[in-house]
Amino acid sequence: MPIDAAKALAAAPRTGEISWTARDVMLYHLGIGAGVPATDPDELRYTLETRLHVLPSFATVAGAGSPGVIGGLSMPGVEVDLARVLHGGQALTVHRPVPVQGTATTTARIAAVYDKGTAAVLVMRTEAADADGPLWTNDAQIFVRGEGGWGGDRGPSARLRPPTGDPDRTLERAVREDQALLYRLSGDYNPLHADPEFAKTAGFDRPILHGLCTYGITLKAVVDTLLGGDVTRVRSYATRFAGVVYPGETLRIRLWRGDGSVRAEVSAVERDAAPVLTDTVVQHS
Repeated sequence: MPIDAAKALAAAPRTGEISWTARDVMLYHLGIGAGVPATDPDELRYTLETRLHVLPSFATVAGAGSPGVIGGLSMPGVEVDLARVLHGGQALTVHRPVPVQGTATTTARIAAVYDKGTAAVLVMRTEAADADGPLWTNDAQIFVRGEGGWGGDRGPSARLRPPTGDPDRTLERAVREDQALLYRLSGDYNPLHADPEFAKTAGFDRPILHGLCTYGITLKAVVDTLLGGDVTRVRSYATRFAGVVYPGETLRIRLWRGDGSVRAEVSAVERDAAPVLTDTVVQHS
């Protein structure tokens, strides 16, 4: 069996050191569409080093290494075909604001393995800390088609009840034709997002946008519209990737304000509002 759940769960955590600078932060922000309009003071918070704030979702690419999805595929007990892998979901907990530049120690392990029958789901947990203590915890849910069916734990149901009532805000965000090519410079070089032939092998008409790019675009929309542009108010951010986005499409982002939280649902306008992100919650102060 390509996935040995017992071996994956028993494996020793993998530790490493990462570092990042203001340049990495600004490149990430550009990769998720910041800087439009280029001279807007609200956008300069993301693009100008003298005013720079760090959107918490930068934690998913800090250090410019392979994201949790790719890292999870190289863990003991895991041997699968990259073309069968999809990013199923992401959950981020921010323990304190992410610094503009820094160095941190990361600890990564497979925290759970679930048997969904026709697929397996791995939860790759990465924790980061610096000299002052914990910074963030990232959980990447890795969906591997065709690797389930061994009789293992199916795992908890992650589905949330849909938001009720009309959204408090409905926004549209255009995705550039070259958005995936720009975003991948932050470290995720999976050919699924750039190589047309690889994308066809994986079952797509053309390269798709990184799920974590849509994840970042959505968090920026929440911060800018409902949190007064204050990135430090974000406490956690979780989503389930319900569908793909193709570069050049338009995202429709619907937001519902709650008590200390924001619910979001994201769809692709040009494909009859096909779901993209669902079960999406931003917890904030």
